[in-house]
Amino acid sequence: MNLFDLPQNKNKAAPLAYRMRPRSLDEVRGQEHIVGPNSVLRKAIEKDEIHSLVLFGPPGTGKTSIARIIAQMTNSHFEVLQAVTGGVSDIKKIAQDAVQRFQFYQQRTILFVDEIHRFNKSQQDVLLPFVEDGTLILIGATTENPLYELNNALLSRLRLYILRALEEKDIIRIIEDALQDKERGLGNYHISIDEEAMGLIVSQVKGDARMALNIVEALVNSYADANRTLHIDTHLLGTIITRPVLKYDKTGDYHYDTISAFIKSIRGSDPDAALYWLAVMLEGGEDPKFIARRLIVHAAEDIGLADPYALTIATAAAHSVEFVGLPEARIPLAEATIYLATAPKSNSSKMGIDKAISAVRKSRKIEVPLHIADTSHSRAGILGKGKGYKYPHDYGGYVKQNYLPEEVQGSVFYQASNNGYEKKIKAFMAMISKLR
Repeated sequence: MNLFDLPQNKNKAAPLAYRMRPRSLDEVRGQEHIVGPNSVLRKAIEKDEIHSLVLFGPPGTGKTSIARIIAQMTNSHFEVLQAVTGGVSDIKKIAQDAVQRFQFYQQRTILFVDEIHRFNKSQQDVLLPFVEDGTLILIGATTENPLYELNNALLSRLRLYILRALEEKDIIRIIEDALQDKERGLGNYHISIDEEAMGLIVSQVKGDARMALNIVEALVNSYADANRTLHIDTHLLGTIITRPVLKYDKTGDYHYDTISAFIKSIRGSDPDAALYWLAVMLEGGEDPKFIARRLIVHAAEDIGLADPYALTIATAAAHSVEFVGLPEARIPLAEATIYLATAPKSNSSKMGIDKAISAVRKSRKIEVPLHIADTSHSRAGILGKGKGYKYPHDYGGYVKQNYLPEEVQGSVFYQASNNGYEKKIKAFMAMISKLR
């Protein structure tokens, strides 16, 4: 038994979020770009010419609901497989039945796989030829980025539809529908929600309709009186809501998107945005050591010698995380974030080392010039090491001589920027250039 075949007599006992699932494409909220009038997918569903596809989006945005509607509207046989429980043998059995069904009844088979990102390589490899030859029309649903979770061969045979987190107006409309619906929802109760409480619910659920309905249902179950009357205000909400639960997967797509937004905000010198994404990571349960490591990398990569002290600040923040832990470590992390965001920027160190590494990889041979080779051995002179070396301090701090191998003589790897401390470095290098 699954979400597609819950018996009708048990439907009233099902959770409110289940009962209020959209029954038609017109009832799907917030996804007009996918199933709205004249959309490609809607036309395919209405013509019963569905193609293999994957629905990708946050929880509670309608992925399974759209699949349910397709199941109701299609003349094809509809199979449901949970990725967490379905195995290779299940896929082969469904495909075998699909072949016979089409052979004898000319009926196609649609296979819906929930949480398809949980399919391992073997399962995907088994599924691939059946999708490729049309034995199965695959509909996958996932909260994880399919570009990373599905192999390229399977992904190339699927159309990707991206669902969006629901807007405030969509969440409010869904709650209001549930409060008014006497058949499936709470229309037989006398429930009111004040504007401030509604705003708090919307803020809490972060675009997840299922979570919004679960909150309303929990309040009704706990506080509705004998007359089925209830007024929901912020005080009542406070009894079941502590703080928003962020949908943050520390190993998933949102993890990488968030750290990317964090670093790019620092690089873009926007301390407010950087602090916001830092807060998202901390509230989502991100490892503060991971954040500290990224700050160190950023200090060297994007600030570098424009402000050499930035690396010291970032490293100190990392030590603070080790020493005090959360929640106190949020403060040194914030301090380092603000410092780095407001520091002058230069990627000259990164560009310099990358150019040098490229030169090393392209070099046919790498030989240290004898005049700057090691002379610590008492008989190094026999090999010609150190001969002709000029000690800079004997010449006032600088003397012209070659330090690079002959093959790369004259190469320039480091170019100072005009930002921050590097202005001084650039001036010094200009003076050296004149002496050369």
